[in-house]
Amino acid sequence: MLTSRAKYALRATLVLAELKSANGWTSASALAEAADVPRKFLEAILTQLRDHGLLESRRGPAGGHRLAAQPSEVSAADVIRAVDGPLAMTPCASVTAFRACDDCADLATCRMRALMRRARDAVASVLETCTLADLIAEGRVPAVLDLTQLRPRAKPEAKAAV
Repeated sequence: MLTSRAKYALRATLVLAELKSANGWTSASALAEAADVPRKFLEAILTQLRDHGLLESRRGPAGGHRLAAQPSEVSAADVIRAVDGPLAMTPCASVTAFRACDDCADLATCRMRALMRRARDAVASVLETCTLADLIAEGRVPAVLDLTQLRPRAKPEAKAAV
């Protein structure tokens, strides 16, 4: 099952993919709002995505986050693996983090391993061939009303009391 962390990571990277052509930096708070993700939760996710090389981050008033590569070069599998780990439902079916299951009596005679491997391969086939650019083109991205609001701005103007 896809975790909330992975769903939030996909939402955030899709917003950053939409903004990639502007080549600007997006603050965590603006990104949290646009992706509809709790900010504190998103900050931890952004760190994981950065540590896996999917995002670039920089501090300061003009800082924020942006995709490290073009949206056409980042797959859904890349994002999910960065935050959730392997795509396989069992460790014995994993390509990237293979190990025997804790309760496995004999890996060679396990009746479930072949099935879990086929399931992993089917899921990986879909997720590895679907890029952020594909998702944007297919219209699966939540609508962002005004993308210009996501770019870092100078200090916000004080609102007059009514």
